[in-house]
Amino acid sequence: MKKFKLTPLEKSWVLYDIGNSAFVLLAATLLPIFFNGLASGAGISNEMYLSYWAYAGSIATALVAIIGPICGSLTNQKGFKKPVFVVSMLLGAVGCIALGIAKSWLLFLALFVVAKVGFSSSIVFYDSMLPEITTEDRMDNVSSKGYAYGYIGSCIPFLVCLALVLFYDKIGITLSTAMVLALVLTGVWWIVCSLPLLKNYRQTAYVERRKNAVGETFAELGRTLVHAFKHPKIILYLVAFFFFINGVYTIIDMATAYGTSLGLDTTGLLLALLVTQIVAFPFAILFGRLASKVRPGLLIKICILCYTGITVFAVFLVAQWQFWLLAVLVGMFQGAIQALSRSYLGKIIPAERSGSYYGLMDICGKGASFLGGLLIGIINEKTVGMSLSVFGIQLQSQNFAVSSLIVLFIIGFVLFCIADKLSLFSITDKLKDKLNDK
Repeated sequence: MKKFKLTPLEKSWVLYDIGNSAFVLLAATLLPIFFNGLASGAGISNEMYLSYWAYAGSIATALVAIIGPICGSLTNQKGFKKPVFVVSMLLGAVGCIALGIAKSWLLFLALFVVAKVGFSSSIVFYDSMLPEITTEDRMDNVSSKGYAYGYIGSCIPFLVCLALVLFYDKIGITLSTAMVLALVLTGVWWIVCSLPLLKNYRQTAYVERRKNAVGETFAELGRTLVHAFKHPKIILYLVAFFFFINGVYTIIDMATAYGTSLGLDTTGLLLALLVTQIVAFPFAILFGRLASKVRPGLLIKICILCYTGITVFAVFLVAQWQFWLLAVLVGMFQGAIQALSRSYLGKIIPAERSGSYYGLMDICGKGASFLGGLLIGIINEKTVGMSLSVFGIQLQSQNFAVSSLIVLFIIGFVLFCIADKLSLFSITDKLKDKLNDK
């Protein structure tokens, strides 16, 4: 089998994943724990801490769901994609650094929302570059490598951050100072890893810039929606993605907060999620290679089913060793389902509308994450104090909250199965072909 080598432009694109993934890892591990310390100091219970953290994530994703498609349509026009990408990237990285100044739990949540909005917005434009930086036959592999190297590369700054937080007293600094240094390191790493892409990327697929760029943005978004509804495969895929990616993003965002609320050892949680990153690296590459031999649609279905099983397992999670096993299982399918979903869309849309379509995809992804976080926050809050014994395991409000994700995985699986069988051509296109034949 011929070795797959990335081109210089593809490498620059992958490197950005390595940069922003450092923030993702920090947000999934140290930030919830740091926030828990601020919240506990203000007299907030573990149960309510989980709800507040979930609500903050939901607010951020709701904002990006609004910003994403509008700015995505703007970046379809010539010369807009890179500048808008730079602004959102800097908002995220600088927001990450600014988290270190927060002394109250409320300010910390506000700054976290800003940083996450910047990060998530940048991903919309980053994803939309995929059809431009590679060819269709390489798309699955390149997309998978982005996630794979993002997972393993993000471990480099994270290990330094982890050492600072765990051994701050050994190097003669306070925990607060250690956390500030970790946030600065992550933000700087993110910016530095972005530089090659900013240097090498040139927008090649676009529509010509209009005089009224902002007004044209909404018109272009409207045209994209019309185009999507004319192609049932595209619109149904986006709806299916909305449901199944819900569980994926919610599990990523809430894993540490969930384990912390159950009273599991903090250091163990951090190390377990580090294992997730390490496991995700080879499996993301493996699924990328499999996509050249097995239909990507089938691989996505396998990932959805496996994530459904993982969520069932998470409902009954009560011990530290179970969290470790959960971390390994998530790592096996996390990168695969994200990478294959990204490249699957790239293959069924026109490249010149990639900004708008990846903006719509982000609405589905962030809308799903909003729904997942909201469901967990509400169910957890409404069931505080309740308990139920199942198979000898005492389930609490946190366990009940996680069970809500199972239904959404099932709906996503059914809808994706339907979408995957549909032809890419619209009903209108088929009628035109028949008329031409006559």
